[in-house]
Amino acid sequence: MVPNSQRITDAAAAQGLFAALAGEANEVLAFAYLNGDRRVLGMRHARSACADRMAVPIRVVAADALAFGAAAVVMAHNHPSGDPTPSAADREATRLLARALDTLEVRLLDHLVLAARGVTSFRALGLL
Repeated sequence: MVPNSQRITDAAAAQGLFAALAGEANEVLAFAYLNGDRRVLGMRHARSACADRMAVPIRVVAADALAFGAAAVVMAHNHPSGDPTPSAADREATRLLARALDTLEVRLLDHLVLAARGVTSFRALGLL
């Protein structure tokens, strides 16, 4: 475990962890790997060459979760357009990642979409 690691107890704590993504010019995916007490074990960021889309690296996320011995993952990405509304592609990618992680007994706690006009939590929307 990372000494003095941050504890992610809710969407607001996760939002603070990923807040810098909102200002990125291109889409950036970020993943926080958490232990059973929801403390951050480690993170990974992936940048896209495109402003409006990025593929979720499910194999990499799963491998990282196993390497960290994570019990949970929080995912976040930005929408450079400024609109935090999840797209159909965002919803599908989240569903696929949650299902893949579930087979490893790792829970996808939330997926946040950060943008200039706000933040959307998949958990708060009932999508997780």
